[in-house]
Amino acid sequence: MKSRFFAVSAAALVLCACAPETADPKTGMATADSARPDYALPEAEPFDAASVPAYAGDHAAVYAHIDQNLDSHIAKIQRWLRQPSVSAQNIGVRDMAEMLRGDLEAIGFAETAIVETDGHPGVWGFYDAGAERTLMLYMMYDVQPVNEEDWQSPPFEANIIDHPLGKAIMARGATNQKGPQRALLNAIESIIAVDGTLPVNLMVAAEGEEELGSPHYPQVIDQYEERLKTADGVIFPFNSQNPEGETSLNLGVNGIVYFEAEATGGEWGGPTAAEIHGSYKAIVDSPVWRLVKALSTLVSEDGNTILVPGYYDGVRPPTEEEASLIAGLLKQQDDARLQEIFKVEKWIDGMTGEEVLRNLIYTPTLNIDGIYGGYTGEGVKTILPHMATAKMDSRLPLGLDPDEALAKIRAHLDANGYEDIVLRKLSGYPGSQTSVETPLVKSVIGVFNKYGYTPTVNPRLAGSAPFYQFTDRLGLPMIPTGLGFGTGAHAPNEIMLLEPAEGTGAAGLAEIEKAYADMLYALAEAPE
Repeated sequence: MKSRFFAVSAAALVLCACAPETADPKTGMATADSARPDYALPEAEPFDAASVPAYAGDHAAVYAHIDQNLDSHIAKIQRWLRQPSVSAQNIGVRDMAEMLRGDLEAIGFAETAIVETDGHPGVWGFYDAGAERTLMLYMMYDVQPVNEEDWQSPPFEANIIDHPLGKAIMARGATNQKGPQRALLNAIESIIAVDGTLPVNLMVAAEGEEELGSPHYPQVIDQYEERLKTADGVIFPFNSQNPEGETSLNLGVNGIVYFEAEATGGEWGGPTAAEIHGSYKAIVDSPVWRLVKALSTLVSEDGNTILVPGYYDGVRPPTEEEASLIAGLLKQQDDARLQEIFKVEKWIDGMTGEEVLRNLIYTPTLNIDGIYGGYTGEGVKTILPHMATAKMDSRLPLGLDPDEALAKIRAHLDANGYEDIVLRKLSGYPGSQTSVETPLVKSVIGVFNKYGYTPTVNPRLAGSAPFYQFTDRLGLPMIPTGLGFGTGAHAPNEIMLLEPAEGTGAAGLAEIEKAYADMLYALAEAPE
């Protein structure tokens, strides 16, 4: 996510977007029950990624091999993208798993396996280079569904198109996430072709359910947990540039609990079996209104403050390292630019600058993703529905547990007379974060600096991913990283840039692959 924010002092006073509040002197958190808390940042010098020495290695023969084989490397990306793997609809998922496993075997991974789970299978691979260090690669091989009529080029043809930014490949999965992942494997193939082996050992633990919330990925980890704990870090191949070439490095993610809330007719009232004529609302309760009223008790009138008792309790306050990273971000970021991207006129309560970053990173959310019941089609149909459902998500900063968060919502609804509202957890996991001081992170920053793309470093995204499996369960540093630009993830006309046009600052495929190769060499050479 590329944005710029107006700089303010890292020693800003605690603020609350709801009303003036007092603050706990130990945590800096507002104490009033009706307030959305905010956090003061410790005093810290802004982090400067340019201070990390640029990686000095030069692997000219590998770079030349990448250049000479670029057409075949593009073809390998296209081959992946032409294989549908829509996890939500179970279209081609196992075929894609077999393709990944077969490619790992062809590259030279001595161990490969399809890893069965209670859902879609995972894929395991191990390349033993006899090296001192081992890198784990987290991969996802599933993609989102498509509406083919919305695409300029068919989503599973993976055609090369002329884009205002340059030559690009258009397909579902082009940037999320097959394109950058296959680019990394291309780089690995070039290293092996030139050197005969790799500078690090590699473990691959891939899943086919990331787009479903990774419900069964822990079962993949179960089978290799002790071996995975011996790795030195985890990389998730990722296009992290914008068209201008500005590069971001995100060290973590917030957690999430995703659930459904549903009201149906029952002992409390309302039709129980099917919709009835709307005129009977004069004597019959409405499940739709009941759901709306129940959800309205969860938040303040403007929907911006969670009123569930204790919901904000336990958020881990900012650390000095995070304050340093945030101070570094503030030097380069701009609210107005991000608002223009999202087509939003203003942030909540007109917040700006550091306050925006603090809320994104440290404030729990409670969001209605969609709500439906009864008739929503064209024209008129006057009914009283027997059921209404809301899909909801809550983003959880470090320190909050998804099951505990959902239990607090359950208790709040019960206490307010809504015991009949059904809550169904669909997915959830806690947040995750890696220190900027780890050899893995410093190695990646050094490679970015070598190519002239000094990154902004964000302690944690407001979004979510199951990275806790690596940082918490396995105890490994983990980062999504890589050069390159893509757009349209989860949307029509998804692309990954292959050859930038004049004036486009992002890397093309050759440079993306060379940087991935350098990351492996840099980690192998990094000091402890």
